[in-house]
Amino acid sequence: MIRLRIQLFLVLIVVLGATLTASGQGRPDPATLIAAQREAMAPLAFMDGVWRGPAWAILPSGEKHNVTQTERIGPFLDGSIKVIEGRGYNADGTVGFNAFGTISYNPSTRIYMLHSYAQGNVGDFVLTRTADGYVWEIPAGPMTIRYTAVIKDGAWREVGDRIVPGQDPVRFFEMNLKRVGDTNWPAAGAISPK
Repeated sequence: MIRLRIQLFLVLIVVLGATLTASGQGRPDPATLIAAQREAMAPLAFMDGVWRGPAWAILPSGEKHNVTQTERIGPFLDGSIKVIEGRGYNADGTVGFNAFGTISYNPSTRIYMLHSYAQGNVGDFVLTRTADGYVWEIPAGPMTIRYTAVIKDGAWREVGDRIVPGQDPVRFFEMNLKRVGDTNWPAAGAISPK
């Protein structure tokens, strides 16, 4: 009986010691995390600015809808994330499409994420950097929606394809934007302490 109590006591000490060691390590240093995020986001600086150009999408009815697409993108939280707003203007000047998103990087998983709000939908999607742009996908049952962007020399071309296994991809979206300037959005206009 005493031997069993000693064994249980030793197990308790080991478990308690491991717990105290783990809790003593605490959370990672925020400055280190932000520095890692900033470093990972630096290669995406080519996205920053104001962009405008023609875009089209195939509506559920099958009709091709043309808009003038604008994007404004800037760094936020000390350069650790990107903030994006996209607007598609109809021929009469009304906003026919509006989206908001953030791109972030998780140092522990080493994965870029796009958090997107568009047309009443919200989602988190893995964003994969390429040499001159990015790719991100939306799983949609047996189908995948894939967006592929190439951004270089002041031009941004992004296409959207519906991909069904065993079938050719179907293009349903394309935009061809030109960089029209810099922006200090979203960091501009912060509220001062006084």
